[in-house]
Amino acid sequence: MSPNPKDLLVLDRGHNTTCTIHLHGATVLSWILKGEEKIFLSPKAVFDNKKAIRGGIPVVFPCFGPWELGPAHGFARISRWEVIQEPKKTEAGDIRAILVLTDSESSRKLWNYSFRLTYTVTLAENSLVTDFSVTNKSSESFDFTCLLHTYFRVDDINTVSVSGLKGLKYADKVRDGNLFSEDREVVTIRENVDRVYIATENTHLISNTLDGKTLTISKSNFPDTVVWNPWKAKAAAMPDLGEESYPNMVCVEAGHVSSPVNLSAGATYNASQTLQA
Repeated sequence: MSPNPKDLLVLDRGHNTTCTIHLHGATVLSWILKGEEKIFLSPKAVFDNKKAIRGGIPVVFPCFGPWELGPAHGFARISRWEVIQEPKKTEAGDIRAILVLTDSESSRKLWNYSFRLTYTVTLAENSLVTDFSVTNKSSESFDFTCLLHTYFRVDDINTVSVSGLKGLKYADKVRDGNLFSEDREVVTIRENVDRVYIATENTHLISNTLDGKTLTISKSNFPDTVVWNPWKAKAAAMPDLGEESYPNMVCVEAGHVSSPVNLSAGATYNASQTLQA
């Protein structure tokens, strides 16, 4: 199944460097850098403008994980976003687009607050920058969690490692959410892994992604990092993924999820992520 071209926004910087965004969820589907795709998108991803897209960079808001008020990971990733700035060249020669999501009748049925999400995507020469902001337009404060659920393409998950996590506490969602300490200098993945690392460094190196290359993820005001790969059995149980795909992906996700953001009426929360090769 392929996405409808009418649902796509394409940023093109030239030199075979592009970024493609699906308006369903403002999901970044692709980041091609000098001809090489850096982002994993499941070959079985569904583009029905209803289901969350499997792969890319889904936007999680206002709840990370199971949500008693509505769908898991909230409604932002399954909502249609509005483009308020078409792809446009900056003074630096980068290409930038801006999308927004505001509260609606359907969102207020689940979560009765007025808000404005702004998502700014900037395609630079060697990096992809995603700036995320939440403005509370309600007359009272509200709480939320948020995350950029980034899927990276890798040649072989068995050779991948993630830096910047040693000595940190993490909630292990595979083991009932219990807290553990990370003692490894670099984290490798050899099984079903679903961990929320708390109060992480602002930079992680993801080594051996493609052709032995390293990607850098830098974040601001996203204090937590999720590391996820479902491994064979769980991937096989996901019809939009499949057991043949798990070796070629790793999720390293910047978020504010171990504790909620409390946002006062009229205030704005700003956070950002930069992927660099």
